[in-house]
Amino acid sequence: MNSARKESNPALAIEIAGIKFKNPVMTASGTFGYGKEFSPYTDLGGLGAIVVKGLSLNPRQGNPSPRIVETPCGMLNAIGLQNVGVDAFIKEKLPALKGVDTKVIANIFGETVDDYVEVAKRLDAAQGVAAVEINISCPNVKKGGIIFGTDPLEAHRVVSAVKGSTRLPVITKLSPNVTDIKVMAKAVEEAGTDAISLINTLTGMVIDVEKRRPVLATTTGGLSGPAIRPIAVRMVWQARQAVKVPLIGMGGIMTAKDALEFIIAGATAVQVGTANFVDPDSAIKVADGIAEYVTRHKTSVKELVGSLKV
Repeated sequence: MNSARKESNPALAIEIAGIKFKNPVMTASGTFGYGKEFSPYTDLGGLGAIVVKGLSLNPRQGNPSPRIVETPCGMLNAIGLQNVGVDAFIKEKLPALKGVDTKVIANIFGETVDDYVEVAKRLDAAQGVAAVEINISCPNVKKGGIIFGTDPLEAHRVVSAVKGSTRLPVITKLSPNVTDIKVMAKAVEEAGTDAISLINTLTGMVIDVEKRRPVLATTTGGLSGPAIRPIAVRMVWQARQAVKVPLIGMGGIMTAKDALEFIIAGATAVQVGTANFVDPDSAIKVADGIAEYVTRHKTSVKELVGSLKV
């Protein structure tokens, strides 16, 4: 256990939308439960932030099984955003994090703009939430199922509405399933987002060749893990060229070296996701590795952000 875990290290400290984080390593939504479940296995206080699993206005059961399948260098999931709902989170899950010395970011989603706004409003009144992260990789049921995160106008609309409904900083999580990530990044920046996190999962499919049927009950799912990392790093780098708001990079981060690629490409912070299923202490190990790197290079995370030489 080194300095990343034992005491604060000024060289690791970052700031996003006025929030100070002790280090740049967060957990990715959907891979870390509501945070407390991981307390027996890792030091929650050593994280820069915990991003809880996506919250909707009402509880959701998610998709039928099978809904996870392992793939080469990753996994495909179609959990269906199962969650307890925002009210149960505020009443039952959030209090369990009260004594944890780290920031809590609430990921939210909805099927309409009004859904997003209502969830954000309820979190706005809760104690202990530092920011909201908007998952826009969801279909707008009132617009014929168009995905918020693949249409710049829809993305702008939902981000603008959420921003106007909460005093909390707003982070928008972008989908990679678009033609040009720069267009989407610009759209949400113009809508007022305080930061952008990217990327969400890539749409994929696995087929059981003996049965000639999809392995997942939903046919397709979201691909995550090391296989997508080069794509994610490229998209973070492209987004950095297009916008001025801070970026939070994610996609297949397993080690400190992986995380540093995102930071050097332009991300102020990173999120560790699928690695949590392999080793629940992964995010802390990434933070420790970054601490070792900045010490060895006599630098800081702030100086590393966007330091790529092209």
